[in-house]
Amino acid sequence: MGKLQNKVALITGGASGIGAATARLFAAEGAKLVLVDLNEEKGKIVEEELKAAGTEAVFIKTNITSENEVADLFKQAVSAFGKVDIVFNNAGIGRVHPSHDLDYAEWRNTVNVDLDGVFLVAREALRVMLLNGSGTIVNTASMYGWVGSPGSAAYNAAKGGVVNLTRSLALEYADKNIRVNSLCPGFIDTPIIPEDDKAALSTMTPMKRLGKAEEMAKAVLFLASDDSSYMTGNSLIVDGGYTAQ
Repeated sequence: MGKLQNKVALITGGASGIGAATARLFAAEGAKLVLVDLNEEKGKIVEEELKAAGTEAVFIKTNITSENEVADLFKQAVSAFGKVDIVFNNAGIGRVHPSHDLDYAEWRNTVNVDLDGVFLVAREALRVMLLNGSGTIVNTASMYGWVGSPGSAAYNAAKGGVVNLTRSLALEYADKNIRVNSLCPGFIDTPIIPEDDKAALSTMTPMKRLGKAEEMAKAVLFLASDDSSYMTGNSLIVDGGYTAQ
């Protein structure tokens, strides 16, 4: 029996990268999947892949910065599977831009997706989990929620916010049998990193390589499963040693 047998897991940013890798691993561990993304084409591809392998899965296109869409997302998820046990709050964006040239609109968009959207998804998850009497939330933060990076002011501020939001929610719901932790990835080999940047980022990492989406998925599985049953409010940094420098 898998570690997530009969659990219902909702994954935002589930159409590619870490989200898709986590969906595949969760499916292998027995979970039913709700895939969430703005990219409907890629989301449907992952949905069909999971179904072909025998997993119960549904894709729901959602803008996580919309209160109404996020509320509707959870209504659809509960309608489809009766409950939501696990939320991997993973959707996010980011780009490098000198701060003195950073448009406020770009700042707001980054913070809106990377922090406000995480809150909106977590809030709806908590409402469902309180009715269930249990649940687990894993928020994707970043190693840049812990250390600075030139040209990434909006992203760093948002991810630092996710780290502390995670702590706050964890304390608030610890006695309600709801755990909240965050994953803090380093440089991961996903489509978000341009090919031209990968060699330089590998050099910056003590392990001299990029992380793999599948490695992040294993860390998420640990945080989402009973293997981490006495952990809440924690941030698991998986960065090849970057923040140890």
